[in-house]
Amino acid sequence: MTTTLGSDWQAWQESWDRQQEWYLPDREERFRVMLDMVEALVGPEPRVLDLACGTGSITARLLERFPKAVSTGVDLDPALLTIAEGTFAGDDRVAFVTADLKDPEWASLLPYDSYDAVLTATALHWLHSEPLAVLYGQVAGVVREGGVFMNADHMVDESTPLINAADRAQRHERMEAAKAAGALDWASWWQLAAQDPVLAEPTARRFEIYGEHADGDTPSAGWHVGALRAAGFAEAREVWRSPSDALVLAVR
Repeated sequence: MTTTLGSDWQAWQESWDRQQEWYLPDREERFRVMLDMVEALVGPEPRVLDLACGTGSITARLLERFPKAVSTGVDLDPALLTIAEGTFAGDDRVAFVTADLKDPEWASLLPYDSYDAVLTATALHWLHSEPLAVLYGQVAGVVREGGVFMNADHMVDESTPLINAADRAQRHERMEAAKAAGALDWASWWQLAAQDPVLAEPTARRFEIYGEHADGDTPSAGWHVGALRAAGFAEAREVWRSPSDALVLAVR
């Protein structure tokens, strides 16, 4: 694999999107529902915290739909932040913060004390349940009263093993067919980044921080709802679901 994208940030964004869609074919539908709920609950000019923002996928869709929104992206990954910062360079609606969400002081680095919405997608499953519950309490502290938090991630219902197995088999069959047709998986995408003259150094630092991709827990949507209510949110519920993923919404 020898493709070089350099500082063509839009090309990197599109490459990341295609890689993520290999795993999540309904990814855009999740984003649409997420932004629908932002508009319904906090309006079309929100101040948003893009939590574990990666390349800024949520921020890009947020600003396309709501041009008067502002966004703060927070992440620790140097390679993905390099892409995000390159993509939004010169856009005064967007700021990025390098922070470790396992650091209890991460929120003190944010440019605002509170946000209308805190949004995250396919990012927090690397945390185990106990630190994730702690993080939810910290998130509750930066969402304004009446504001919202949304997490779209892997949330399998373990009470339906037959359904889960059938869905998993079908998804994997489709993924293998797409890979045979040239789709990049996670490992192949990072191999591409590691060979690129612009992203090679931040990619190396990224693997020093994280090592190989390792998942934490993937509790059910019901667990997330309970943890968010325990963290101080007034309401919480699932607002979208596929057989393997869900979008949970909480109102402060």
